[in-house]
Amino acid sequence: MSDEFVTRSLDEIRFWSRIMKEHSLFLRLGFRCEDTQLIKEALEFQAIFEDIERRAHAYPINTDPQTIRDFNTEVHTAVTRIWAFKRKVLGLILTCKLPGQNNFPLLVDHVSREANYFRNRLEELNTGRLEPLPDAIIDENVFFLKIMADHAKFISHLLDPSERKLVEQAREFSNEFDTLMFQAVDLSSMRPQSQTVPLLSQFVDENRVSVKSLRDFKKTARDLIEECRIKSIIHPLLADHVFREAERFLFILDMFDQSLSGVKVNKREILF
Repeated sequence: MSDEFVTRSLDEIRFWSRIMKEHSLFLRLGFRCEDTQLIKEALEFQAIFEDIERRAHAYPINTDPQTIRDFNTEVHTAVTRIWAFKRKVLGLILTCKLPGQNNFPLLVDHVSREANYFRNRLEELNTGRLEPLPDAIIDENVFFLKIMADHAKFISHLLDPSERKLVEQAREFSNEFDTLMFQAVDLSSMRPQSQTVPLLSQFVDENRVSVKSLRDFKKTARDLIEECRIKSIIHPLLADHVFREAERFLFILDMFDQSLSGVKVNKREILF
């Protein structure tokens, strides 16, 4: 159990600390040149999470669990701080205090939701509070389906309008994932009666097919952006960033599918 706790904790921190580091960069790039205090704070968070990511990769799997528990607590504090920063920025944007800046309000809300998800994950790991599998399946999907829908919206708005075919594809993915997300919300509201193996299995299978298609679209867009073959204002790192999050979601769906099909899967491998 201790080894599983260490493995799961390090995996979460290695993945999400990099995401938090990149969020700091993306927010900074969207600020106006006169927003010197916000730029300074974003740079500080970028350095904080770069250091956390480095340290997470330096810990071996046989590290003492208490050391990792303390590390989780330290990271939790950093994530809480960046979550508060993101919500502050969102408030400034929505009250028109940063006219001319280039961060979409939905993007800032999006990155704050991911910080809150990371923070909750660290709390669950340290307390050993495991969500029952049927609840985890629904809750993870509600969260990630909205993340995927958001990604499609960002892509469609950041592509050059002349890239009509890609823009239309991104909009189609946005509509598809909005629909899937609302289906997940409906399934959630029907709990616990909706938590049968056949219903959950169909739910996971349907979502996985759509996530694979979106993942492949993101990969193609990322490669085209890196090769300067399409017109957009998408940073190459942002293109890779959203691709990696789709890969993460697919990994989670695969673990759920294995559990539902009777394959023995350790619950701590399913990120809850």
